[in-house]
Amino acid sequence: MFEKMIEISMLYDFYGQLLTAKQQELLKLYHEDNYSLSEIAEEYGISRQGVHDTVKKAEKALHEYESKLGLISKFTATEEAVVAIDSEIDLLMLENRQNNQLTERLKQIKSIIDKINI
Repeated sequence: MFEKMIEISMLYDFYGQLLTAKQQELLKLYHEDNYSLSEIAEEYGISRQGVHDTVKKAEKALHEYESKLGLISKFTATEEAVVAIDSEIDLLMLENRQNNQLTERLKQIKSIIDKINI
């Protein structure tokens, strides 16, 4: 359950603006504010089933956006690559600590990576 909440939250962060305003609001209330379907239904004056259908339709749309665009997959791969590069630079700095010029250049590269690190 917790993993699904994280997944939906990440999908929403990337693709939430592509949903309708109503889908955005109901999804936010349900997943982020932890409202029950009944609470949302009462607040909006619609049926519990209507809320359920809207939430499920929005979740499906988010999954379809990821399946077509793959932004989260690309983001994750980029994040992993940056961490790997950073680790390799640390190792190079350790192995070449006597070479001040190289160490300084590697520190500059790390600084650039820190600016883009997600």
